[in-house]
Formats: sequence, C-alpha cells, structure tokens
Amino acid sequence: MAEPRTEAIDPLNVVLRPGRPEEAPELGRICFNAFSAIAGKHDFPPDFPSPEVVGGLMSMLLSRPDIYSVVAEDGTGRVLGSNFLWESDAVSGVGPVTVDPDVQNSSVGRRLMENVIRRSDDRGFQSVRLLQAAYHSRSLALYTKLGFNTVELLSNIQGRPLGIHIDGHAVRPMTEADVAAADEVCRSVHGHSRRNEIFGSISQGSAMVVEHQGRITGYSTGVSFFGHSACEANEDLKALIGAAKEFGGPGFLLPTRNGEMLRWCLEHGLRIVQPLTLMSRGIYQEPRGAFMPSILF
Repeated sequence: MAEPRTEAIDPLNVVLRPGRPEEAPELGRICFNAFSAIAGKHDFPPDFPSPEVVGGLMSMLLSRPDIYSVVAEDGTGRVLGSNFLWESDAVSGVGPVTVDPDVQNSSVGRRLMENVIRRSDDRGFQSVRLLQAAYHSRSLALYTKLGFNTVELLSNIQGRPLGIHIDGHAVRPMTEADVAAADEVCRSVHGHSRRNEIFGSISQGSAMVVEHQGRITGYSTGVSFFGHSACEANEDLKALIGAAKEFGGPGFLLPTRNGEMLRWCLEHGLRIVQPLTLMSRGIYQEPRGAFMPSILF
C-alpha cells in the first residue's frame, strides 16, 4: 500500500519552544492520532483509548517540574508535535514523541529528538533512553542515526490479574522505609539509581516490594505501561506479577529473551500485545537480574 501523502513543511519555519499547560488537549489529540495511525497501519491496537485520556497525560507531563517539554510549531503558530524528557533520576527517558500525521516525514520528529538529546547531554545525564514500537521501522532508523543502540527486545503483556502467590516470596505495599533497599536492588540490576521515581510511586499507591528470606529482593513501581520492576531473580518477578491487581494501561513490558518468564506468563493465560524495542544512548549496563522496564526505560 502506498504511503499517504503528507503536507510539506519547510524546516526553516519550524519553531521549537516549551509546552504550555493550556495546550494539553491539542497535544493529546495529536499524540492520539499519531499513535493510532501508525498502530492501525500495522494492525496493532492503539496505546491509548481516546484523545481525552492522552490529554490528561499531557496535562500531567506539562505540570511536572522534573519533565522537560518541547513543542514544534510552524510559522503560523500551528502546533505540529511535541516531545518530553523525564529528568527525575540519573538516567533520562524520552517520550512520548509525536508528530501530527499530516506533517510526518518532514524532519519535525528529528528536530524534536535532537532537542531532547541536547538537553540530556547538557544536563549531564549518564544516558538517555526510550522505547520504540518494533513495527515502526522509520522511528527505529531515526533513533539509530541519532546514536541510540538497541539493547533489549520486549513483549508487551496484558490479561486478567493472576492472583498467584509464589511460595517464600511475600509481596506487600512499599513504604518510604523501603525506598533505600528497593533502590539498592535497582543499582545492583541496572547500575544506576531510580530513587526519585521509586519514591514517587508510593504516593500513587502502585509501589510494591517482594521479600524473600527476610529481606527485600525486588520491587515494582507498578506492573503497568508506566511502571518498572527490578528483582534479583525470576521468582521475585513472578511474585510481583502474580500479586498485581491489574496491569495498567496497555500492560507491562517483559524482556522477550527471558524465556522462563515469558513462558510462565503465557502458561497463565496472559497474551502478547505487541513487540517493542528498548534503546539507549550513552552508558548502559547489561542487567544483572530480572527486570521489566517502563514505557520510558
């Protein structure tokens, strides 16, 4: 099938600037349309159920001081797309980056990506990371050209909550007193801290820890699209997934090469929704344990 024709945009007329809170509904509409268009073209379900839901996400992103926003507009002031950089910890995360389907393939996406990469470099982050829909070959090519390396292939998993308990692995809500131990697990698995993100998930009510032989051996900020998990072993990860009351959003993200975990999920009735790619620019440590990234990294 031929590519739909898109409107030509003069790169010299594209202006990049910070996002504004009042733009959340329009940015949400563009984001929803962009993700839905590319997913529909490849016969995959959209990541978001409606423009209104994405508008709420955009409102949150634009209100947080630890998230950098950049908006692209043309010479008439029309918004063309947006991008965000999450800056709460030692590693920065990109997304969502979206361009209005009417003006895609006009270098707007590249400009938005170059902007957040420069921001991350200028602020001295160890690494900048993102997740990419594996079926979207153009974005994979762009991110690779911009210096990102593919470091992990992922399977997006969804289904009914399992209600499973793993013997010897007790799961409970995380408290503030658990943050240091949870972050130590993160440092052991990934080589860097996510302390601020871990701490923030407690107030959201999604944070859990798993204890084995009297100590914390894993945690999750939420078994969901925007949550991440780090554990010493697969049994810890099974306990967290088994205890989750829901798999928020489109579901959780599991490294596909972790065959034991993927088979366990499938054997318990969960399904693969779509493939994704974790990409990193800068320092990256091969994980030393079991983990699940968020939609950021």
